[in-house]
Amino acid sequence: MTSPGSGRLVVGQATLDDWKVVGGWAADEGWNPGLSDSASFFVQDPEGFFIGRVDGEPVSAISVVNYSADYAFLGFYLVRPDLRGMGYGLATWETALAHAGDRTVGLDGVVAQQDNYRKSGFELAYRTVRFTGVAPVERQPSGVRAAGPADRAAITAYDGACHPADRPAFLESWLTAPGHRAYVRHGEGGRMSGYAVIRPARDSLRIGPLFADTAEDAGALFAALAADADGRALAVDVPQTNTAAVALVEKLGLTPSFETARMYTGRVRDLARERVHGVTSLELG
Repeated sequence: MTSPGSGRLVVGQATLDDWKVVGGWAADEGWNPGLSDSASFFVQDPEGFFIGRVDGEPVSAISVVNYSADYAFLGFYLVRPDLRGMGYGLATWETALAHAGDRTVGLDGVVAQQDNYRKSGFELAYRTVRFTGVAPVERQPSGVRAAGPADRAAITAYDGACHPADRPAFLESWLTAPGHRAYVRHGEGGRMSGYAVIRPARDSLRIGPLFADTAEDAGALFAALAADADGRALAVDVPQTNTAAVALVEKLGLTPSFETARMYTGRVRDLARERVHGVTSLELG
């Protein structure tokens, strides 16, 4: 890696190829990005990704992805470690945040940056803890099966009750991306009572989302995910406010590895927060 000269920072929209570099930075930070995540992120809002360059060389990045007329999500706020403290991050932030307009913006902030986010108008909603480890493989409970195309409408509707904005285009890609495997659970009367996705990542398999009506439903889905993992390490980002979800992963032997804070600049629509046993991704909400 070479150091850029003393030229001016230029912030512009990033391409999917640019984001491969940013994905490497995220991996270096220990974020464990999914191997096929970027394409699904770009499906949601291809104009929501920004990269800062000095003398043509990438030095900073951020995403501000618009989900709806009311909601956007900020992620991938990164500056190359050897170039921090030079103002590149703030300049990139200010340019990209304008993309959200007057939408409420959400983010998952690392501990070191949370005070800075508060100064920019973000308020704490809840804390999220990443749990990692190898879960025991148990007999898969009834009612859980691999998701298929016929489940797409029900998954989209269920997801919309658990997320601050509807995201059908994103889900279409997320559910079918290379290596991603989705599971659904149905209760009495055939109604969907939860769904979950597992995907390959840099350091372990990632789970997200894990949305379910009850802890029992979440546990049933997790059993399917653990069987899919077949002894490989798992990672899931659990809202600390969902005590049943925390109890579930602790019972399965997963342990905390790091913490973030979900923060918003304003109100978001009412959600079925008790269903959120694992968020989709810290980078896109």
